[in-house]
Amino acid sequence: MGLLAKFIDKRIAAYQQSLVATHYAEVENMHKQMRGWRHDYHTHIQALKALAAEEDVPAIRHYLNDLETDLGRLDAVIKTGNPMADAILSSKISLARSKDIAVMADANIPALLTTGAVDLCIIIGNLMDNAIDACMALAKEDRLIRVYMEMKNTQLYISITNTAPAGRRYKAGRRHATTKGEGHGFGLARIDHIVDRYSGYLSRNSEDGVYSTEILLPQ
Repeated sequence: MGLLAKFIDKRIAAYQQSLVATHYAEVENMHKQMRGWRHDYHTHIQALKALAAEEDVPAIRHYLNDLETDLGRLDAVIKTGNPMADAILSSKISLARSKDIAVMADANIPALLTTGAVDLCIIIGNLMDNAIDACMALAKEDRLIRVYMEMKNTQLYISITNTAPAGRRYKAGRRHATTKGEGHGFGLARIDHIVDRYSGYLSRNSEDGVYSTEILLPQ
């Protein structure tokens, strides 16, 4: 094996290891929230019993509404119709919200896609990681990520937009330079490679403190 091939294999192995570590942390974050809710379950039941004994129906309704909102955060954050997209988006959205980033998501795609599950995971995972990184450089009230996915005729459309510090990313042809280091740029290159392999379309734009990526993948 040549030196270049060994270097590429080493980079890919390091990148995959990083993905696994990141995904583990995201899943652990979701499990931590679930364990916390289960720990408080007994307290919630006792509180409701006390309100019921007082026949305070408005307070019971208010308490149940609060619980429903809280429990909703533990359910699948988003249900796209595709298991892999559900898994990766749910973990990334949960991570973003744990960092006080507002997320608006609208996705509806088929369960079966010609796009490979690993490829879909790499694309969505990297786009969300980039969006989260950018938002973390802003004040909490300015952090926002919008996710939109749907089928446009026979193509899978993916759009992720986020607020970002002005001037943080710069156009460099199809790719963008980044202040996050070499590994971060490798993630963008991986997305480009996957889109090229599927003969798809990719567009990145940055203006007025907003960064967006649009991708079309033939199915």
